[in-house]
Amino acid sequence: MTDTRGGQDAERPGPTEWGAGRVGVGPWDEEHPGEPVPEDPRFDPTLLAEGDRRNVVDAYRYLTREAIVADIDTRRHPLHVAIENFENDANIGTVVRTANAFAVDTVHIVGRRRWNRRGAMVTDRYQHLLHHPDVDTLLAWAQARDITVVAVDNTPGSVPLETARLPERCLLLFGQEGPGITEAARRGAVMTCSIAQFGSTRSINAGVAAGIAMHRWVTQHADLERAW
Repeated sequence: MTDTRGGQDAERPGPTEWGAGRVGVGPWDEEHPGEPVPEDPRFDPTLLAEGDRRNVVDAYRYLTREAIVADIDTRRHPLHVAIENFENDANIGTVVRTANAFAVDTVHIVGRRRWNRRGAMVTDRYQHLLHHPDVDTLLAWAQARDITVVAVDNTPGSVPLETARLPERCLLLFGQEGPGITEAARRGAVMTCSIAQFGSTRSINAGVAAGIAMHRWVTQHADLERAW
């Protein structure tokens, strides 16, 4: 498995940066007149001079990307998320963005290495990502680290997510849009959880389902006093 970030793509402007001026803060001397420019090496000189229009919370304004990742690393949860990508699933960007919001430890991409970054809204720069060529490699990775795999799919015999007690050291495994999780994923998970539905659609969008499941874990295990 390998880190799926890197290269020039990680530095290219993302959707929220194309609309510079709509969000963020201006130069430091305009936002904090009379206050000395921070000497802390975690601050980015360019952002201090030109302003910070990135898609980050206020606590991370003007900080370098490396400084932001380092701080998130002190806040990350023992929760992992994996999504199968055998048919170039377009939901991965949404999954990455939501995982970043919940300070998930790592997002695992299983199958194809390439995925559409647009939906991530630049959050992939701050989120740990790993690529696994197949489900068996992912399962071996989790087993070696004593991380329990829980699949999420609306299949017969699944456990309702609304009543399930999720493990604290957990990897939530999602299939791709349409076919759902593979048989190998289902066999390798300690259980499969389903999300309650009440309308006519047969399934929930994979990106939405991942967000619901991650939030379920958060309500059970996260320290809500540390939320922004």
